[in-house]
Amino acid sequence: MSKYFIPVIFLFVFVYGAIKKVKPYDAFTEGAKSALPLAASVFPFLVSVFVLTELFEISGLSAILTRVLSPVFGFFGIPEELTPLVLIKPFSGSGALAMLSDIFAEYGADSYLARAACVIYGSSETVFYIAAVYFAGAKKRNLLTPVLISLFASFASCAFACFICRVM
Repeated sequence: MSKYFIPVIFLFVFVYGAIKKVKPYDAFTEGAKSALPLAASVFPFLVSVFVLTELFEISGLSAILTRVLSPVFGFFGIPEELTPLVLIKPFSGSGALAMLSDIFAEYGADSYLARAACVIYGSSETVFYIAAVYFAGAKKRNLLTPVLISLFASFASCAFACFICRVM
């Protein structure tokens, strides 16, 4: 049934457009044209996030932070093996997905660590990517407070994920 969901929505849009006497193709191209300036303004922010993410990993800073923060994360119930995932997720969704795959391969898909890693991956967000996209279009660019709140919420969700997976 789910395979019909997108075609039904597509058909609904065209029927609704015909009823409202809107040309769907013209409306689509107008929307795409207005999106180009936004895409151009977001591009430098995204490039900086991607470059900084790669530098974070290549420079060894990720390994150093993992070593230093593992005991702190352990205090909050996050296993040492999941510390790299918790650290990379705010920067890179694809990097976090690669770490999730590594956790599956090393500990098994049904292990506590794999279950907790899945919940961490699903309950946290790529904070810096979202901030780059959001603040590229915002007039006021006070980044520090929203990013810190987002990082705190992401960390809290990771700790809670580990707790929930431990008791289940």
